[in-house]
Amino acid sequence: MGAYQKDVLSDFYDSLAIKYEKRGASRKYYHNQLSKLLRFLIPPAMHVLELGSGTGNLLSSVNPKNGVGIDSSRGMNAYAKKKHPALNFIFANLETYVHTKKYDYVILSDTVDVLDDVLLVLKNTQKALKRDSRVIITYYNNLWQPVINFAENFGFKDRARVHNWFSKDDLKNLLYLAGYDVISTGQICLLPVYIPVISTILNKYCSELPILKRFCFIQYIVSRSAPKPFLRKSSVSVIIPTWNEVGTIDTAIKTIPVMGSGTELIFVDNHSTDGTKEKIEEYMTVYKNKNIKLIMQIQKKGKAVAVYQGFDSAKGDIVMILDSDLTVQPKELPKFYDAIVDGKGEFINGCRLVYPMEEKSMQTINYIGNKFFSMTFSWLLNQPVKDTLCGTKVLTRHSYEKIKAGREYFGNFDPFGDFDLLFGASKLNLKIVDMPIRYKERTYGDTKIHRWQHGLLLLKMCVYAYKKLKIRW
Repeated sequence: MGAYQKDVLSDFYDSLAIKYEKRGASRKYYHNQLSKLLRFLIPPAMHVLELGSGTGNLLSSVNPKNGVGIDSSRGMNAYAKKKHPALNFIFANLETYVHTKKYDYVILSDTVDVLDDVLLVLKNTQKALKRDSRVIITYYNNLWQPVINFAENFGFKDRARVHNWFSKDDLKNLLYLAGYDVISTGQICLLPVYIPVISTILNKYCSELPILKRFCFIQYIVSRSAPKPFLRKSSVSVIIPTWNEVGTIDTAIKTIPVMGSGTELIFVDNHSTDGTKEKIEEYMTVYKNKNIKLIMQIQKKGKAVAVYQGFDSAKGDIVMILDSDLTVQPKELPKFYDAIVDGKGEFINGCRLVYPMEEKSMQTINYIGNKFFSMTFSWLLNQPVKDTLCGTKVLTRHSYEKIKAGREYFGNFDPFGDFDLLFGASKLNLKIVDMPIRYKERTYGDTKIHRWQHGLLLLKMCVYAYKKLKIRW
């Protein structure tokens, strides 16, 4: 951007700062919609940087532990400092500012719409990112260009000095060129002005519906810095929930491979009556060179309880779930480990629906149910997930701790643990990646799945997820 153009743009926003209090009411509804979105995407007490921070209202709305705003308008910065003294505001050029600190989240809200060189700003922003940082970009839907032009021409909206009308693909390409990995995209706000009842119906209940969502005024993209391999070997904890699986314990202990810098096996037993607990204790004595732990499940129901207990006891950098029926074989686990440490994903989800299955490994009705729920949850999670019900899931312990910290938002709704983890990962915008595995027949005991009872429960969970992830009740 030339010096003259930068000065004109800065002067324009200085003039906006002077009259912002008078014009604020007309923009309040729109900014409330933005604030709700950002509060959903950003947990409280994070280190947050906003580029193009303007009045500082959006930055303040996410309740940061450390909030920093950078803007090229002296007037806007002065206004923001006065209104939000607990936050730090910097007057600087976004293209040339030298970032010396790292942040959990970086916000560019409507900023790309007025930048001269978006690619340069995105590249420069890389210096402010940690490995697990997220960059959130909101921008106007280019389908609204005629409406915006009309509003500016007739004085209903302040005329912008620069206006980029990016499509989603334009911004995804710019992010790719700048070294980012797009995690999810979305949209809100079919009607950016408040009309009683109508605005609530359209924006809360209709904005995520097929076809209609294409017309939402606010578009957003969540991305991370392009993944890099871990710099050191990571330790692993394999969580194995058990309930009357004595016939598989020998195979599990003998065939789970050592991964990374070391692997611990954590069996969480749900008070088995077939000798499972005793068999594990026997092998703990026989295989003293293996790091084996046995935990008794506190509550006598639900795999989720066992998974949480195992995760809470884990010492490894990476935590894995392996169902004790061994229908997913232990030899598959190194694939999950590699995907995590290579940075391919942050939540690696096993997928049984790619390779052909053995004849009795999954009944037809279960297969159809999995297909239905995979399509439904891919829509709910804003990321493709082909097999939600595969028990093998892998993530870092650090990511699990963040999911656990945000569990109150969803509540105690999932007896399996699969959806609690998936929903939590989605809300945190962890990169979810499917890992194809070969699904084998059970060799011992009976399935613990009661398909009709659990199928109805999963339908209820779909509705619950729609409320929490889409209309955000």
